[in-house]
Amino acid sequence: MEESTNTKTDLARKPIAISSDAFYFEKDKSKSILVLGVGNYLMGDEGVGVHLIQQMDNRDLPDHLDILDGGTGGFILLNCFESYSKIIFVDATMDGQPEGTVSLIRPKFASDFPSALSVHDVGLKDMIEAVYLMETQPDLYLFTISIEKVEPMTTELAPKVEKAIPEAIEQIMDLVDTLHHQIS
Repeated sequence: MEESTNTKTDLARKPIAISSDAFYFEKDKSKSILVLGVGNYLMGDEGVGVHLIQQMDNRDLPDHLDILDGGTGGFILLNCFESYSKIIFVDATMDGQPEGTVSLIRPKFASDFPSALSVHDVGLKDMIEAVYLMETQPDLYLFTISIEKVEPMTTELAPKVEKAIPEAIEQIMDLVDTLHHQIS
């Protein structure tokens, strides 16, 4: 039997499926912040939110930060809105900005989301419309990474989109620090 080298991968948090009771009951999330990456991993740049979460999972993250690969989860993600008071979305957008542009949007209404934001089966706009029908709503923040095209059946990202991920992570971590001071 080989001895563990205690590398980062040995210490990494194990992902928990959103459909698992463990995701909702493992701890009180009222003082935690959720970063939720969405997108279709099999549609190239459209999956940049998922790619970003995968890269964040390789980092040493603070205890008050949870990350979730929301994929194209649609309405199953609504449970997250009841658990967290602050949620940061990450998604691709075809907003006409140069490819790889990272933007922060503070949506107050579903109509505040960019019109070409999502090609998921149930887009963020639809999900946010449902959130606003709930008794309480979390504070929402949206980081978008501009893309030029959606390419089916590939997991590869365009070079400019790939290069934008570390920049987006740094901006997200800065926001997480600011938000954590507000709720602690």
